[in-house]
Amino acid sequence: MLDVAYEAVEDLAPGRLARIDEDRGTIRVRLDKDADLVDVVRQLNIEIDDLMASERWFQLWGDEIVSHASPATPLRIDYLLGREEDSDVCVKERKGHLRVFVDPDLDVVMFAAAMNPATKQHLAGGQWFQLYAGEIIDNSPEPMSQV
Repeated sequence: MLDVAYEAVEDLAPGRLARIDEDRGTIRVRLDKDADLVDVVRQLNIEIDDLMASERWFQLWGDEIVSHASPATPLRIDYLLGREEDSDVCVKERKGHLRVFVDPDLDVVMFAAAMNPATKQHLAGGQWFQLYAGEIIDNSPEPMSQV
């Protein structure tokens, strides 16, 4: 099961406005709660580009698997300041491209709070998966282990 969570924090290294930590099926997006949203979004775009370049994340689009290495539509995510569909955050997806529109009137704490339900809803669509240590992790429930 995929678990992506955004957190507004105070303990990032000095000058570090955003940090993405990845583990098996898990991403933690840590954002400097005291920074300006414009600066945090700018750094978040750099961090998410690095994550996509790792080529561990994939999008299932119809019957095609799209990755960062896909020639015609390399997989990418962009956070864009701009209000869409009367929502604090609005996720729009097409083949190879996920756009997250962020209301520029939000602060970082409100942005992180809005991203968690939006991300959960988006991942419920079942189009994203992670390749972690040779294992495919998607949004289906983990199998129960017997004790």
